[in-house]
Amino acid sequence: MVQKGGTATIFGISLEWLKFAGIVLKCQKITQGEIPIAVYQYFPDFKLYMGDVGMLTMKSQIPIQMLLAENNEANTFLGAFTENYVAQAFTANRKSLFYWTNDNQGEVDFVLQEDVNVVPVEVKRGINTRSRSLTMFMKKYNCPYAIRISQKNFGFENNIKSIPLYAVFCI
Repeated sequence: MVQKGGTATIFGISLEWLKFAGIVLKCQKITQGEIPIAVYQYFPDFKLYMGDVGMLTMKSQIPIQMLLAENNEANTFLGAFTENYVAQAFTANRKSLFYWTNDNQGEVDFVLQEDVNVVPVEVKRGINTRSRSLTMFMKKYNCPYAIRISQKNFGFENNIKSIPLYAVFCI
């Protein structure tokens, strides 16, 4: 939250300028997981990502050694860093950024429209890939498959495609 009670009237022009300058990426909340997902945008709610993970690293002042360490499960910021990396990759591949929440019970990090399919995408920074929200979304909207991005290798199980972090550019 930029300011308690902040509205688009106060910050809208500034945020749009940052977006068009490529400094931030805007991920819009959707209320339904149905085609076409863009018509289900809920404009008051959105997430912002840095336009470049290098800028995020510099501005957050996170030590590079922490990013490169193999056992870093205690640092919760790395999850946000990983999500930002995926948002940047999707934007580079001309994917619109949307996310979904269900009354604060669960959140799907990204929702893609692939032809006639709605595809929920969950991002995990490590190898622990359990996600109740992903399963809930798939059942509610009868999705043919979902994508889980993590440090695990490629795979397909329970209608969930596993994509390693290094291969996000392929989506």
